[in-house]
Amino acid sequence: MLDVGKWPIFSLCSEEELQLIRQACVFGSAGNEVLYSTVNDEIFVLGTNCCGCLGLGDIQSTIEPRRLESLSGKKIACLSYGSGPHVVLATTEGEVFTWGHNAYSQLGNGTTNHGLVPCHISTNLSNKQVIEVACGSYHSLVLTSDGEVFAWGYNNSGQIGSGSTANQPIPRRVTACLQNKVVVNIACGQMCSVAVVDNGEVYVWGYNGNGQLGIGSNGNQSTPCRIAALQGIRVQRVACGYAHTLVLTDEGQVYVWGANSYGQLGTGNKSNQTYPTPVTVEKERIIEIAACHSAHTSAAKTQGGHVYMWGQCRGQSVILPHLTHFSCTDDVFACFATPAVSWRLLSVEPDDHLTVAESLKREFDNPNTADLKFLVDGKYIYAHKVLLKIRCEHFRSSLEDSEDDIVEMSEFSYPVYRAFLEYLYTDSISLSPEEAVGLLDLATFYRENRLKKLCQQTIKQGICEENAIAMLSAAVKYDAQDLEEFCFRFCINHLTVVTQTSGFAEMDHDLLKNFISKASRVGAFKK
Repeated sequence: MLDVGKWPIFSLCSEEELQLIRQACVFGSAGNEVLYSTVNDEIFVLGTNCCGCLGLGDIQSTIEPRRLESLSGKKIACLSYGSGPHVVLATTEGEVFTWGHNAYSQLGNGTTNHGLVPCHISTNLSNKQVIEVACGSYHSLVLTSDGEVFAWGYNNSGQIGSGSTANQPIPRRVTACLQNKVVVNIACGQMCSVAVVDNGEVYVWGYNGNGQLGIGSNGNQSTPCRIAALQGIRVQRVACGYAHTLVLTDEGQVYVWGANSYGQLGTGNKSNQTYPTPVTVEKERIIEIAACHSAHTSAAKTQGGHVYMWGQCRGQSVILPHLTHFSCTDDVFACFATPAVSWRLLSVEPDDHLTVAESLKREFDNPNTADLKFLVDGKYIYAHKVLLKIRCEHFRSSLEDSEDDIVEMSEFSYPVYRAFLEYLYTDSISLSPEEAVGLLDLATFYRENRLKKLCQQTIKQGICEENAIAMLSAAVKYDAQDLEEFCFRFCINHLTVVTQTSGFAEMDHDLLKNFISKASRVGAFKK
């Protein structure tokens, strides 16, 4: 579980207060301000209160947590902050509130007066539901549920994306080549902005003096510009440091570009990069990337749960990904970054109360409470008839009039069938890609469409050159078209190695014929 006590500012809170925290954000030029919500959905603030950034209605610092009354009853969905600092917060209902430093109109309320209390920002957003927020040093971005991006604030380098360099006092939709695009993720560097669209393309605008836009030059961009060098690569997430950028692809690969004076690109040197450059983290698939516009630090988490960091680390420059002892990327910024801020809204899970879902998870394969057992490969798996009938149409009919307490299963292997039953209790699966193929077969047979999607996701995350052909074959066999397309693209992107594997040599004749035909149509064999 995340330990908020790793951030020095929380040493001002009592143990009882810390136990109540469910969300938190540490911010400020020295990491000396914090906002947190409690188990009771109350919001508290603490710290130096520079420019009224605590939203309390004054500029008095506070060494004790004070309740933020003006947001009483609001639940936080996401939050970001600038260098002033200013704060932009979105509620679970999609409303936007801002407060704090406002010399450059970064609050979006049409003025340049500092905001001492949270202000509801509705201009041009009144019928929109905001699902993500991002702040640069003095500008703000929000993303709506329909994939639109709105920006406001400081615009000296075009970071608003309006085509000019005039500051923007109220939310303005970022259009130009984003006009008909559906954006799924946003991020801000100090004075630049980045958006990822649903087809995996990346668009950038704003300051580019260090190459942080990744377009091969150092010229600023006042409207969104697609990063052409990422053509054919599907990006899922983006994170921005002070003047560097990281993206994560659907294959778990990380690309970086921009400033590198602290080694924050992780390329093994301190040379800036104006084009996207791949970073290798011990050949493991990356599932999360992290950076913060106030720091020169980067972090990543692998599928195996390992957390790496690089860049500025307490006065040192770490120029290659370094394996930490942490279990989450948040800890990197608490312990290594300067200042010690949080790169995202922290989420703290309670550990003393079991929800209904958690209770059900604990009862899976429990012989003490089960009233049904499955015999698979000579091993028993314990289950509960009522839960199986509630969760699965197949069991609803097969167990309806059955009084048996033992069911023998020979069609599927023990690991596959156990994973299926566990899924009915947990809504999740934990299998190797090869075993996920067997579970995909079962999901197809039982018409469990959500499970089928989870299997495809597991296969995607575990695909490699050695098993790529086997995964492609499974996708074709079980009519998983999205997975088939993913596996095909992976094979094409890694064609030289894939064609030298035993899987390719033993490939089914018809599948091989179709593969070569399709590969030739996309130009895979052109020099």
